Amino acid sequence: MLELPGRNPKDIPITVSSNLPSGVTDRYSIPASFKGKLLRLRKDTSSGIPYEEIARNFDQCIRPLFKPEELVDQELVCLPRGLVQLCNEQLLAAEQIGLRPRRRQGVYLSTTETFGLLITDMTTFASPGTTLSELKPKWLAQSPSAPANSRRCRTCALREMKNHKARKIGKSEETSFCPLDLVSDRFENVLRAARFVKGCKDRVRLAKVLYRNSTLQRLLAHQKSMCDVGLHGPPVTSVEKSLGMTLRDCTMFIRIPKDETSRIEVRLGDLDLKTGAGGKAKYWLDLEHRLIDEGWYMGASSSVSENECALQGPRNHSQPSI
Repeated sequence: MLELPGRNPKDIPITVSSNLPSGVTDRYSIPASFKGKLLRLRKDTSSGIPYEEIARNFDQCIRPLFKPEELVDQELVCLPRGLVQLCNEQLLAAEQIGLRPRRRQGVYLSTTETFGLLITDMTTFASPGTTLSELKPKWLAQSPSAPANSRRCRTCALREMKNHKARKIGKSEETSFCPLDLVSDRFENVLRAARFVKGCKDRVRLAKVLYRNSTLQRLLAHQKSMCDVGLHGPPVTSVEKSLGMTLRDCTMFIRIPKDETSRIEVRLGDLDLKTGAGGKAKYWLDLEHRLIDEGWYMGASSSVSENECALQGPRNHSQPSI
C-alpha cells in the first residue's frame, strides 16, 4: 500500500507494506517502473498550480537546461480513484494522535486534482548507510541590481536583514553558508560552506563533492545568463523572470553512499516554475528595494557572524588538510 511519511504530505514513497492482511499483497504489488519513485500529490491551497501545468513547464523550460541525471525527474500520472481521500484520512488520523507536525496540520491534499507526479526518490529509506544532504544554492552570482561596492551577496544580505529583526524580538538567528563559497575556486571556501549543509555527516567528503561540481557550475551558468532579475529586465509576471527566480530557489539533493567507491548522486529539485501571481511579484520587487534602500547589501548591521559573506573581505586562506 502507499505509506505517508510524516515529514512531507506531498511526497509518498511507493512501498509495499509488510502488515497487509493475507492474500492482499498481490493486489498492491508495485510495478518495477514505479520502484525508486515517489508519488507527489498536490496540496489543497489557493496558490496551488494544476499538475498538468507544472509538468508542461518542467518539460519545456527546465528539462532542456540540464542533463537527465542532474534533475529530480517527474512524470505526470493519473491517480486511482479514492487515493487522495484515503491519504487525507491518514493525515487526519496522524493529527489526532499527534504524529503530524503542528505547522502542517489543517492542510490536506487537493481532491480536485486528478493527476500526480512520479518523481525520483532521493530519500535513503531503502539504502542503509547512505546519507542525504540538502542545500539551497540560491543566488550563486550577485543580484544585478545590487550596489557595485556591496559587502554582502544577495543571500547574505537577506539573511542579515532577517536576523536583525529576529534579534529585536528575541528570536534565534539563522546561520548558513554564503552561496558564493559553493562555487569558489578555493577548496577551503567550499569546505567552509559544507559545515552548514543540512544532513552533512562528513564535511570533507561533502566538500569534495561540491568543489567544482559540474551540476553547480551549470546552475551558476544559467543563473548568470538569466540575469533579468532584481529590479531590472522583463515584467515580473513574464516567463523569463519566473524562470530566473526558479533557478535561484531550487534545492540540491546529494545522496552519498557509505561505500566510497559507489556512485554519488547529485540532483536538483523544487524546480516548479515560480510565478509572480498572488502578490509574489510585488514581494520580489519590494524585497530588493529594501535590501538596497536600507543598506543590507552594504552590511548595515554591525554584527559579526561566523558565516561572513564572501564579499565581506579577506579571509584566512590557509589550505586545510584533505
